[in-house]
Amino acid sequence: MLIYKIFRADEWALLQAEGASDGAPTDVADGFVHFSTAEQASETAAKHFTAVDGLTLLACDGNAMGDDLKWEVSRGGALFPHLYRQIRMSDVLWSRPLPFDGQTHLFPEEMA
Repeated sequence: MLIYKIFRADEWALLQAEGASDGAPTDVADGFVHFSTAEQASETAAKHFTAVDGLTLLACDGNAMGDDLKWEVSRGGALFPHLYRQIRMSDVLWSRPLPFDGQTHLFPEEMA
């Protein structure tokens, strides 16, 4: 199952340079890396990245993360994937720019 992580440019650059990352500041504060399903990603972008451009969307294989990935109740009572270890470059299946068109973030077609 594909799960998705949205990173700001500096967070994505750090993951690429270091090969692993604790995630965004909110991930570090919460003690896990926040992910979204395809159905949750646009709401995540709207809620946490309002009007932010220069984002990157990462697609990862949740099944390959094994027991480090937990599905926990979050926003609106929905289950969200939370990774209880660093995100690694080896977790990333693909990455795509996540542009902001002035009203919404434009997600890639392969998410549909």
